[in-house]
Amino acid sequence: MALPVEEWRRCAARCWAALEPTLRERLAAAPLDEALRMGCGLYGPEEAALWRLCRRARTGKEPAAARFYREEGNRRFGRCCYRDAVRLYSQVCLEDIARAESHGYPDRLLPKVLLRKAECLLRLGRLQDATDTLAAVENKMAIDGIMTSPLHRMLLKKLSQLKTEIHEGNCPEPAREAHGDIQRESEIWEENGSLSGASSSLSLNFNTERGRHLVASQDILPGQNLLKEKAFVSVLCPGEGDSLLLQDSSETVWDTRVTNADLYCHRCLKQLLASVPCCGCSYAKYCSQNCADVAWEEYHRTECPLGALLLMLGVFCHVALRTVLLAGFSEVSRLVEWSHDDSNKDLCNAEAGGEHSSEFQLDTRAGRKVIPGCNDNGQYQSSYQAVFNLLPHVEKHSPEHKFLCMLSIVAICKKLQEAGLEAAVLNRESSTMGSEQKTCGKTSDELSPELMIMAEAMLRHVLQLQCNAQAITVMQELESGDGAVVNKKPVRLATAFFPVLSLLNHSCSPNISVSFSGTAATVRASQPIPSGQEIFHCYDEAIRMLLKCQIDARNFLSPEHLLMGELEDHLAQVYATLGKWQEAARHLEKSIQLVEMHHGPSSVEMGHELFKLAQILFNG
Repeated sequence: MALPVEEWRRCAARCWAALEPTLRERLAAAPLDEALRMGCGLYGPEEAALWRLCRRARTGKEPAAARFYREEGNRRFGRCCYRDAVRLYSQVCLEDIARAESHGYPDRLLPKVLLRKAECLLRLGRLQDATDTLAAVENKMAIDGIMTSPLHRMLLKKLSQLKTEIHEGNCPEPAREAHGDIQRESEIWEENGSLSGASSSLSLNFNTERGRHLVASQDILPGQNLLKEKAFVSVLCPGEGDSLLLQDSSETVWDTRVTNADLYCHRCLKQLLASVPCCGCSYAKYCSQNCADVAWEEYHRTECPLGALLLMLGVFCHVALRTVLLAGFSEVSRLVEWSHDDSNKDLCNAEAGGEHSSEFQLDTRAGRKVIPGCNDNGQYQSSYQAVFNLLPHVEKHSPEHKFLCMLSIVAICKKLQEAGLEAAVLNRESSTMGSEQKTCGKTSDELSPELMIMAEAMLRHVLQLQCNAQAITVMQELESGDGAVVNKKPVRLATAFFPVLSLLNHSCSPNISVSFSGTAATVRASQPIPSGQEIFHCYDEAIRMLLKCQIDARNFLSPEHLLMGELEDHLAQVYATLGKWQEAARHLEKSIQLVEMHHGPSSVEMGHELFKLAQILFNG
């Protein structure tokens, strides 16, 4: 869910409609900082409605929920639904055992856990570590005295079995890397000196017609590796059914549907086996304690108390918040102030093709021409500076959409301020923040000057994401009834900022393919690319698939077939999602012609199509 939940969108729309026309005009024309200042006063009356929605998302720790999921896992295990059971309660692994020991696991049960640890080590081929662990088990059982209970007889039997396996060397060899991985690592890779993560076969160009774009600086072969980039920031898309508990339910019911949030690490996006939960909330889960610790230090200590709010406001707002947290207040403040400088406005808006644009923009302070987003050395890196310089297309968003985004960002910053998290956001000590807040003289309707800077950057990022968000996708296995056939489908796993990947312009006939591994993207040539030709990417895979379906359908369907109209309708939906309103209207008009031919000009079906067209024309 990229945008806020529908109820909050409706609330913002009602608020917008109730404003005086002159105020709406001022908001629509205002720069981001001024719009935020006005928005702080407008958010107050809507705050209660948003927090009523937030109560639907249960992200806190709840013992009753833990018991429910454990018992549900047991029921699924009893019905041989092993995959579901594993997802509902974690498998025991070495990290689980280590955490159990560090959290005061009962002394009388420790031999059983240590035996499991020895078995894990044996299966990993770590014979000496397994031997040492078994010695610790024997020592522990000897200290406790000889036990004759069935449990201890079972433990002694298991101990003897593992010692025999170690003595005989009966353990699997450590897993080896796949040949394909070794081959990929051995590929010749000459990195570009001015474009981070890119091959030397690419160059960065800039003109008023194409904006920033990448071209081949030499002939490129199919399959050639062109770009390896790790996302500057990525946020897991929770998927449908985010374990919401509706307050008006007659009884407490937790959602047992499995979503991305249950299957993948919330930091590195690796698939989860035994997840490490956040200590503060029930939502964030990680593949290891290291991932949990790094996420906490970098951003989650700030996000954790905002869990329900971020779920309600959607992934775009969440990405915007995490982006400024990773960048840090110093860098965010520097670039926001830089963008306010009149001498830099032409540079910031260069790709919009304004009257002052030229093929390369002149940085008057440095006395040389630079491409927007490049550092002082002329290098374009996967950095916050590059993210900040991605185009927000402020003038192309509808006033209603900008108002929704602005209210949502104000809501996040208000919560940060009220929850005492401002110091963490600004990378400062809490003691120093106290005196600053007292001297700034803000009222309850205002944000501190520092938070206002962060809010402006966040609003910019939310608007940027409409055109610059990159979906990280994975092939996810679908459940099959008898297990005879494995079926997979591409699933949107996360939304991310890839500054270098964002330089690629869109084409429905791309010449590259993009694959993902965790938070990293790899771009390869999908066909021969001659020197001087632009590198194109298809932003939305659905467009390419639908156009291919359309070509195939023409081979065996008549042009008047209703399925041809459905294809046009789906294309219109995708283009509308991308904000390409004219293209969406063009495809929808073709669909309308076929609907009218089959159902008549006064049919209900025709009415639905005309209503969709009216919405597209209004937005565009």
